[in-house]
This record gives sequence, C-alpha cells and structure tokens, in this order.
Amino acid sequence: MPTSRPRRVALPLAAAALLVPVAAACTSSGSSGGSGGDQRLKVAMAFPPAQAMSPYGDDAVTLSRLAVVEGLTRLDRDGEAKPALAVSWKRDGDRAWEFTVRENAVFQDGTKLDAAAVVRSLTAAQKASPKPRVLSDTTLTATAEGADTVRITTKDADPLLPQRLANPSLSVLSAAAYKDGSKDGSKDGSKVDPAGHATGPFTLAEVNGAVSATLKRNDTYWGGKAKAPGVDVKFVADGTARANALRTKDVDVAEYVPISQASLLGDGLVHEFPSARTNGLSLNTGRGVFADPAMRAAAREAIDSQALVDGVYEGRADTAQGLLGPGVPWAADLRTAPTGRAKAAAPAEVRKTEQIVLATYTNRPELPEAATVVQQQLEKRGFTVKQVIRDYAQLEADALAGKYDAFIQARNTLLDTADPVSYLASDFTCDGSFNITQLCAAPVDTAVDRAAGLADTEARHRAEMTAEAAILGSDALVPLVHERFVQGYDDTRVRGVALDPMERTLITADTRVG
Repeated sequence: MPTSRPRRVALPLAAAALLVPVAAACTSSGSSGGSGGDQRLKVAMAFPPAQAMSPYGDDAVTLSRLAVVEGLTRLDRDGEAKPALAVSWKRDGDRAWEFTVRENAVFQDGTKLDAAAVVRSLTAAQKASPKPRVLSDTTLTATAEGADTVRITTKDADPLLPQRLANPSLSVLSAAAYKDGSKDGSKDGSKVDPAGHATGPFTLAEVNGAVSATLKRNDTYWGGKAKAPGVDVKFVADGTARANALRTKDVDVAEYVPISQASLLGDGLVHEFPSARTNGLSLNTGRGVFADPAMRAAAREAIDSQALVDGVYEGRADTAQGLLGPGVPWAADLRTAPTGRAKAAAPAEVRKTEQIVLATYTNRPELPEAATVVQQQLEKRGFTVKQVIRDYAQLEADALAGKYDAFIQARNTLLDTADPVSYLASDFTCDGSFNITQLCAAPVDTAVDRAAGLADTEARHRAEMTAEAAILGSDALVPLVHERFVQGYDDTRVRGVALDPMERTLITADTRVG
C-alpha cells in the first residue's frame, strides 16, 4: 500500500489522537520491566501472507502491525519522524542526510545493529524487484561512515526522507535475513526472511503458510521486554469468522471487524476510529473498454456513493469526496474541480461494448457486497459486468498486470509515508509500482513530481490537490466511499491495542491480556 514526502507532515488531529506508535509503546513497556502477565495474545488477522512475509510488499504492514520489524525512524502522533533504530539525524545539503545508529539495539538472532546492517537493508530494498511502493518516487543510496553513522543520499531533494524511513518496507534486518547470503543484498534483494532477524519486541518464530504464525517475545529488545510472552496469529480472511472468534474469546484481538458484525458485537468489543482509507473503483486505462476516456466517464457517472454508504456500510463510512477523504481534513479546503474530464459515452454506446471484468477481494468483507452494488449501478448504465471475487493474495499480481477491467480496492492514502504524495506517485504515475489503473498521463506525472519536490507544507498540500484534480479528471479511479476503521477487542480485559489511522500498528509491546 504506497507513498512519499519532503517536509514534516501533520496528521489530522482526530486521527492523531488515536495513533499509538509502536516504538513509543515499546519504550513505555520498559518501565514495567516487561513483567506483565503470562498469557499469550491470540490475534486474528485479515490478510494472510501474500509474499512469504517479504518486507517489500504488503506483508511488511503485517510485520509492523505485529511489532516484529522496525526502521531507522518512527512517526509520532503528528506524523513527524522520531528516533527508532536511529537516535538522531541531520541534513547535509539538499540530497544527503546522516543518521546515527542506536548503540543498544541487537537483532533477534543476537547479532549487533550497526551502520553496515542499515546499509545492507536499505540497499536490498532499493534493488528489490518489484521495488517497494515507498521507493516508487525516489532513489536512495546508503553508505556507512564508521560503525554508527549512515549517510543516505537521494536522486532528488527529499526533505521528508526521515518520514519515509519509518515505512515498514524499509525495516532493518540482520545479514542472515538475506537468503542469497550476499553481504549487500544485491544478488536478489527480493529474497528476504525476517523470521528471527528483525529488531522488534516480538520475533517471528514460525509461519504456517496462509493459516497461522507464531511470535515469541524478544527478550533483548532495546525498548524493554514486551508485556505478553508471545502472540498466536491466525490468518482469517472471512470477516464473520473473525468476529465470531472474538465473540467466543477464541481470539483476543480481531483485525477489521466487518460492518455487518459491528452492531452485533456491541460497543465493548468494537472500536471505530477515523481512517485515511479511500475505497475506489480502479479502471484499466491501458486496455479494454476503459481505455476509452468516454467509457471511464460513463462508469464514473453510474456510481452512487450514498447508496454504498447506506446499503453496504450501514452509515459507518463517508460519501466519496475525492481521492483524499475526511481522514485527511486539510484536503477539503484545498480541493479543486477535476481537470480534463472527457464527456461520458451515452448509454446506447455503452451497451455496444464487450463484457467487463470487475474484481475485488474477500479479505475486507464489505468489498464483495460493494462490488455487487457497483455491478448493478454499472449495468443500469448499460455495461455488461462479470465479477471475480477471490482472496487478495490470489488477485494482486493479475491486478497489477492489468488483467481486470475494473478493480475495487480499499487504499490507505497515508500508509507509506504519512503524506499522500507517495500514494499518488505509486498508484497513478507512469512508473508507479502499484499502478492498477495502468494510468500514464503527462499532466498527472508533472503534477505529482511538483508536489514531491516541495518542502513547504501548505505549498505541498496545494500541489497534491492539483495532482488529485488531474487524476480525477482522467477517471482512472472513481472514489466510492471513505472508510472508517473498526477493530475488535474486549476493552475490559485487553490493554494496549493501537488504533492507528495509518494502519502501521496494532499489537505493541504494551498489548496484553489482563
């Protein structure tokens, strides 16, 4: 899930109040001596590993949400970079930074963290194929200057590099994580095993395919021992099954409770909070029916966002305003009308087109239902629609390859760097690494590039909204709704669960039962 940035970015206040950074939680756990209780946590996660727990795809978020991996920095409640595996940093000119590495951190396999380890990990991420989305709009080069100093240079000025380095895909791992055995990860940077080789409060001890995973407490964690001795993770794609497991106490924490189950579980088990997530209909601009801008415009005109909010999300979502919703509150005041939109094809012309394939995934239970409503709305306009509904892991590669005409996905616009420019770059530019729409338009690339180069917060935000207007004008993506998150846990017996609008944290060193 993608992004990038140059200067300090402030998260929305409503969202910020709920953000509990993993590193901060870990630090606070140190004061307790890590004693806590002796009960292992039981957690139901919505998404099974899609890339064998590689840190270079969406599995990186899972590793971060389970408090396994860390990077040089973390983000605080305002989206500002704070120390994690780096204790300090300074800028040297427009394109270079120097980071001082933490002396008291060791990897879970017992080897010591040093500058060389940081360089190896960042170099491997840069060379990975496919490239992590957080690097889709930049190129970085890391070199060690002594045992505890890392110098990082970027191809272009990147004032937000410290925030970028907080992304889970840029986590630091030990030499043993790289299966090819090379010292710099250069042979095949995509083959990485984080199990036992990260620095977080929990160690990934075992992964049982797409079924389960086992974590154990990292007793040498620099921030103090976690309060739970370990975590037993089940990957449960079915949302109703996650809710039932929470209801029967088979799990202590259930990720992404379905809207349909929220009212049944009750307020004590359901925790709803602001989100920077937009659910959208990606239209394939590269081939098929939606290569025609007039057909994309017709699809956009067919969509009724309010019907989705009322009928699918039971009021627990907001109607689509643009790419950036209420979870990014500054966007509303700066939003401008879409530019360059084509005139929509008439229904008679639409009815002459071939059948389109509309795909989405089961991991978020609202999406298949949303797909059915969207199908009905498109068919009312004259389109002939076939649905493909599968687990996300079975769809991602085909979606990225442009094999579907339309794809419904839920996308956190702040996930990669807490600033939407990385999302805009990865999802909508010619070289974007998560470009499901296959969009390649010079006005969009120009607008995104301009936003990426601005350090001033207000100027950057205005430029991002100019880019949004260009993207919406292309009708490559039709916003459907802006989600609100619903996480499940019993607040009378489970403590320390992180409610994070950017979705990077869930289990922390402070999370425990009792």
